[in-house]
Amino acid sequence: MSKPPLPPFDEAGAIQKVRLAEDAWNSRDPEKVSLAYTPDSHWRNRAEFITGREQIVAFLARKWDRELDYRLIKELWAFRDNRIAVRFAYEWRDDSGAWYRAYGNENWEFDADGLMRRRIASINDARITEADRKFHWPQGRRPDDHPGLTELGL
Repeated sequence: MSKPPLPPFDEAGAIQKVRLAEDAWNSRDPEKVSLAYTPDSHWRNRAEFITGREQIVAFLARKWDRELDYRLIKELWAFRDNRIAVRFAYEWRDDSGAWYRAYGNENWEFDADGLMRRRIASINDARITEADRKFHWPQGRRPDDHPGLTELGL
């Protein structure tokens, strides 16, 4: 299975790869998201270590059961050869109605078929008020005309 764009990445390919990842995560479909990773992909997500698609699916299902009204924006930070660095922010609320914005960075490494084989994520959550929210599009893919992180001052 191949997931273009393929490494080595140029700037346009890296930007496209980042947007495809954002779109997939905003679908909140763990099975769909897992298909962008190698079957033996290795993750570090905060302090959790995850290996393989089965664990990815379980992790994402738990995540989106807890992080309600999830909306994510990713932005390319840097790229070289088969690696991409991304910064991101996402907003979510818990089951009591408290809102959060998570800020983070990810380092990605891809195989020759464009599947991610390594994902290293560092993430911090900040509590926000509902009035402080900036991500207001309907659940799913961020509209093309919605500002990105830089435009939002994040």
